[in-house]
Amino acid sequence: MSRRHDASDAIGAALYGLATRAVRRLPRDMSLTSAATLATLAKTGPRRITDLAAAEGVTQPAMTVLVRVMEEAGLVERKGDPSDKRVTLVCLTKAGASYVRTRRQAGVDAYGRLIDKLTADEADALAAALPALLRLAELESEAGPVTGP
Repeated sequence: MSRRHDASDAIGAALYGLATRAVRRLPRDMSLTSAATLATLAKTGPRRITDLAAAEGVTQPAMTVLVRVMEEAGLVERKGDPSDKRVTLVCLTKAGASYVRTRRQAGVDAYGRLIDKLTADEADALAAALPALLRLAELESEAGPVTGP
């Protein structure tokens, strides 16, 4: 195996481990699918239930139930599509947008506290890797749902 492949595997394992631990530390106030759906709506704007189901890797009936629960909690609302009156879009409410911002900031703060514990050289190395990490996030967004274990 090449050194690049070995490095890719090691970096991939480190990133996967960080992501897995980050997910485990999230508040248990809602399901991961609900939180991911809110984040998708925050990123992309209003979406059809069928689009949300595809984006989150669940069935349309499951997404319909999930949207109903989030609607009852005041996090999302359904609105007609101005360009097609037959279509209903799911939109974030102010409370839903606030929830997404608060949850994201809590994650940013948690990683910030960990980064503050690194040596200056380690923090500089992470800063130098930031363009590559941002590109990885972009590529991951383009790739669609993750499959496998």
